[in-house]
Amino acid sequence: MAAEGRLDLPVVGERQSLREQVANALRAALITGEMRPGVVYSAPVLAGQFGVSATPVREAMLDLAKEGLVEAVRNKGFRVTELSERDLDELTEIRELIEVPTVARLATSADLDRLERLRPIAEEIVSAAEGGDLLGYVDADLRFHVELLSLGGNGHLVEVVRDLRSRARLYGLSELASRGTLVDSAREHLELLDRLISRDSEASGQMMAQHIGKVRGIWASPQE
Repeated sequence: MAAEGRLDLPVVGERQSLREQVANALRAALITGEMRPGVVYSAPVLAGQFGVSATPVREAMLDLAKEGLVEAVRNKGFRVTELSERDLDELTEIRELIEVPTVARLATSADLDRLERLRPIAEEIVSAAEGGDLLGYVDADLRFHVELLSLGGNGHLVEVVRDLRSRARLYGLSELASRGTLVDSAREHLELLDRLISRDSEASGQMMAQHIGKVRGIWASPQE
């Protein structure tokens, strides 16, 4: 584990914009827990670790701030946002209110071919979990849920859920991956697809509720 305030980060290259690469690297550090809630990180210090100027780091941090992942601290840098247990409970409740009935309806309304086209993404989630690729897991997981909810045709609903998921980062993924239990959560995406394709509305809603509940459990995992 790197010293507090300093991260074990890669030097970025030129395949993407520096801003995008830095933002992705910082998201990875947030997901794995290397960037810890409450700690203030200096853009110039991080820039030195990345091997770039401070400008793309500040820009990337501002992008993360818009997602609610960090907050600016005047003349110091950016602090990783802390979420209380109540915050997590409330975010979970909102997701349940939105996603469970929406997914249940998709079991009878969504085009079967479009549902089946989500299977490669669900398999990608499983592969990422099996390989311990936490950033890949979160990326594929987000794409799966966003594309699934998009089948309902309500773009505003999709954006609300995307924002909720961004604000409630998946805590505890590293620990779950090391124990092998992350794979079980990943496989639920395939099971959910099977229930949707079988047109079982009740079972699909129940599966979605179970999945969100398990995610809440992941958030509650201690960060040591």
